[in-house]
Amino acid sequence: MQLKNNKLYKEMRDYIMIAVAMTSYGIGWTVFLLPNEIGTGGVPGIASIIYWGTGIPAQATYFAVNAILLLIALKILGWKFCVKTIFAVAVLTLLLQFFQGWAGNLHLLQDQPFMASIIGAIFTGSGIGLGLAFNGSTGGTDIIAAIVNKYRDISLGRVIMLIDIVIITSSRIVLDSWEQVIYGYVVLWVSSFCIDQVVMAMRRSVQFFIISEKYEEIGHRINQDPHRGVTVLNAQGFYSGHDVKMLFILAKKRESQKIFRIINDIDPHAFVSQSAVIGVYGEGFDKFKVRAKRYQA
Repeated sequence: MQLKNNKLYKEMRDYIMIAVAMTSYGIGWTVFLLPNEIGTGGVPGIASIIYWGTGIPAQATYFAVNAILLLIALKILGWKFCVKTIFAVAVLTLLLQFFQGWAGNLHLLQDQPFMASIIGAIFTGSGIGLGLAFNGSTGGTDIIAAIVNKYRDISLGRVIMLIDIVIITSSRIVLDSWEQVIYGYVVLWVSSFCIDQVVMAMRRSVQFFIISEKYEEIGHRINQDPHRGVTVLNAQGFYSGHDVKMLFILAKKRESQKIFRIINDIDPHAFVSQSAVIGVYGEGFDKFKVRAKRYQA
């Protein structure tokens, strides 16, 4: 029952955070970028170009193109990713319509396009990164980046940047201004940086070494919640010569406070060492992303 509750909680948390992520993206795109004719990448970039050139609502193009891409992605990424991405696309489509109606006459930073591009990129990049961290995306090139990241340990932000350069450059066709294209490149770089920072922050892991006479009780509590594996190591104090038990634990950084609280409740005098790790791969963490080496006979 507790396991089911944990799964339900994680699913609900994912959908709530994806909705928050799409809100951030929607504000950045419709409030700062679209009114100031500053291009962006992916399907929103395509939708912006069509909107500036023909007047077709951006949300209509955004939804139509993503519907096609999602059908292609179903087989590769699976239902779990696509269902949350469909949810994200639907939420963002509705938010775009709302924000365009609400901010139709709102033209912030009209005389400061550089600041508009920076602020808009922070909102959009943070939204994409937060969505990806909780198993969703805004669709479009995010889907392509997620496919690449599934098989290769390549930065999500870099993949999206390479794909989107062509789309932003294409905005020159309807805007007839290289200055606006350059602002689009600024958006691309800043948003890519924000994506990497948010995703890495959500995936960051830490390791603990804990020495305590109450190691069994601490280990059992950590096994139950935050549901992390615990390894018991035999150690010996060099100065005292006493045999001790040391716990070795790998966990997500966001779980650190919970682990410290457990230790403090059981044994406030425990000796604890915490350090950051570059990467953790295996059950409950990231998966290996390496290409199998082919051998010729």
